[in-house]
Amino acid sequence: MTPPHENAPTRAPLPPIEDLLERVHVVSLPLNTRFRGVEHREVALVDGRAGWAEFSPFTEYGDEEAATWLAAAIEAAELPSPVPTTGTVRVNATVPAVDRDEVPAVLARYDGCRTVKVKVAERGQSLADDVARVGAVRDVLGPDARLRVDANGGWSLTDAERAIDALAPFGLEYAEQPVATLDDLAALRRRLQRSGTPVRIAADESVRKAADPLAVVRAEAADLLVVKAQPLGGVRRAAELVREAGLPATVSSALDSSVGIVQGARLAALIAPDTERAGAPRGGFDAGLGTVSLFAAEVVPRPLVPRAGSIALRAVAPDPELLARHAVPRERDTWWRERIRRCHAVLTGRDRPA
Repeated sequence: MTPPHENAPTRAPLPPIEDLLERVHVVSLPLNTRFRGVEHREVALVDGRAGWAEFSPFTEYGDEEAATWLAAAIEAAELPSPVPTTGTVRVNATVPAVDRDEVPAVLARYDGCRTVKVKVAERGQSLADDVARVGAVRDVLGPDARLRVDANGGWSLTDAERAIDALAPFGLEYAEQPVATLDDLAALRRRLQRSGTPVRIAADESVRKAADPLAVVRAEAADLLVVKAQPLGGVRRAAELVREAGLPATVSSALDSSVGIVQGARLAALIAPDTERAGAPRGGFDAGLGTVSLFAAEVVPRPLVPRAGSIALRAVAPDPELLARHAVPRERDTWWRERIRRCHAVLTGRDRPA
């Protein structure tokens, strides 16, 4: 993929709040499987001058954090794509924290995906549940599939070491955010290196939720980064972070709709040369952008679900009828619009001279 033109803008101007709100549509999309504790995903979609964009920070996030997601939406809505909108991006399947008996049905939604991210460390579940789930994925896909696990920081340092030792025989590509803190992440990586456990450590929350995303690099706490377009402020900002970090990286979604997945796919295409130079395996790490398969309904006529293990880089546009069908109730629409207004004020304050 070609890089953005050297004179292309890297940040979209902040539109007036009323202009922005006039172009917002808030929808609630049902999921096939409970994920992150929810059965419906609420997202705000923006009909932008350069295309459709998504603003969908999780409802528990505060305004300061959510404002960065709004900056990403404004970038996608107002600036042209930094990469060609043709071609494909290889993606992984995502298996939520389901019982092992449910694994085959989940995997059946991901056409041709040979890499799978398995959710582990779910509250209320045990390591035995995680081992059974990962084992079921290996049984379904065979020895050549690439498996990775994502704990979302749910293990303690001791539990993480024990869990990774138990899961390593399944041939893990990496363990994503096994512990919550940067210090524990660095300590775990050192312990695994000393024990000879062949599992990479990937940092997600330690990058996207950190005041200093590059601290994880200086602490030598990760072998690779997991980056997401929305939480990092947009495609261009996230790509610059990867270049500065100098580590291999893969792109993941934040349970985005197809509109948000477009932003992630563009980021994956943009960082591909940098992450390969940084030492990623040949062909790089498959992106975690197949999550539209977790949705039971969408607002675009042709959702960006995996086909032959990849998703297209094409732009998408919601269908007006589907937007109306999945529109949230008035009180939820008001809640999202007030949130956007507050986040816009945060971004306005960031733009003011100190």
